[in-house]
Amino acid sequence: MLRTVITAAVGLGLAAGCAPDSEAPVKVSVLARSSNGQYVPTQVELTTIEDVVGLKGTVGDLQGGARIVIDINDPALNNATEETVADVLLKKSGHDVKASYISQKDEKTGEDVLWPADFHSWNMVTSYYNLERANEYFRVVGNVKTADFEPVPKLYYFPEFIQAQSSKDPARDNAIFYPVLQSFMVLPFDQIQRAPLPLNAAVMAHEYSHLVFNRLAYATQSLPRSLSLWAQESPSMGANILKGLDEGLADYHAYGATCRSPSGCDPRFLASSFDGGPFSAVTDERDLSRGDRCMSALLYTNMLNQDLGGWSGAGNEYKLGTLLATALYQAGRSSGQEAVLQRAVVASYYDTTPATPGIFQLTELFLGDQTRFELAVALSPILTHITDLELKKAVCNEFIDHLQIPRGRLQELGVCPASATGGATCPNIFQ
Repeated sequence: MLRTVITAAVGLGLAAGCAPDSEAPVKVSVLARSSNGQYVPTQVELTTIEDVVGLKGTVGDLQGGARIVIDINDPALNNATEETVADVLLKKSGHDVKASYISQKDEKTGEDVLWPADFHSWNMVTSYYNLERANEYFRVVGNVKTADFEPVPKLYYFPEFIQAQSSKDPARDNAIFYPVLQSFMVLPFDQIQRAPLPLNAAVMAHEYSHLVFNRLAYATQSLPRSLSLWAQESPSMGANILKGLDEGLADYHAYGATCRSPSGCDPRFLASSFDGGPFSAVTDERDLSRGDRCMSALLYTNMLNQDLGGWSGAGNEYKLGTLLATALYQAGRSSGQEAVLQRAVVASYYDTTPATPGIFQLTELFLGDQTRFELAVALSPILTHITDLELKKAVCNEFIDHLQIPRGRLQELGVCPASATGGATCPNIFQ
């Protein structure tokens, strides 16, 4: 379907492209989901662009031709510091991309619109536009300050990304925020043909959420101090919970970003890329609308007792994250206050107020003892940043029910009202 759309869009018999004016706003055509859920050429404005050919602007800087290698046996990596590790991993820094366009008059407005002239130009300009949309969501809904988005991240387009411990072949079919480089990666696609990940705005919002979490909950640390210290211990409950929070909140914000799109709120936002392919099961596994998700005794035990390698190796951070994202989704929908909850979640990442410390402040406080960063404590900043009593009650009920956080513990921490009693969906795993 997507290849057909691209072929139709560029097969217009038009003249070769030229270097256009880059002064924002710039009207371009991208591939975006319409109100009927199909990816179609769509006229939009790039409002943050500074170089529409090189695709640089205040939300991202696209780079092509990079080579990034993670090899634990690399001697240079063993001797690297936090300041030099990025240089060790980045074997080729790449170069500026060059998108090609054809200028056409819009039949309705008479204004010039830039149409990408080849597949990679479509893919790259859509990637940049999706970064803009994610940035707008976090600025408008999340109330994130402009300074928190600096420095501007690079987006490595179709890099050669090798994780030597798992394969010597470059990775495919993924979009990644990689905190060590403070950059995004959009990898070449192979098995995902329906809608490659950079075209899926919600997937890019998920990755952008990791950037925001890093900038706030990790204070822009390329190697987050809490995660690094706690991961050296076994078990590593605090690190396990942090990874679960990062993934779950990324899914929750990806959903939130879809609510600002023409196709509307989509709790199955992965479906447009994954359904009908080898990763179809992921759509159901990460579907936020399923209200029957429950913390299992096994997952809870693994959270407490596994080291980070075993926890992540089994995909447990995604399982915990989906429980969290689903709980927030259900609470926001039932209360009719989704945007209010989304803003409260972002506000919980970093807060120096003693009465309402953020996630970063709590991890710093417990650096020497990660057992104090239990699940109830880790989620308490979200609850303390919800000011509406009914919304707070709704979130508490979901946490008690689906995440199996003891009601008494939440009330002991002073973060839930006495009226929060949980729900009846999930069996009590502590009995």
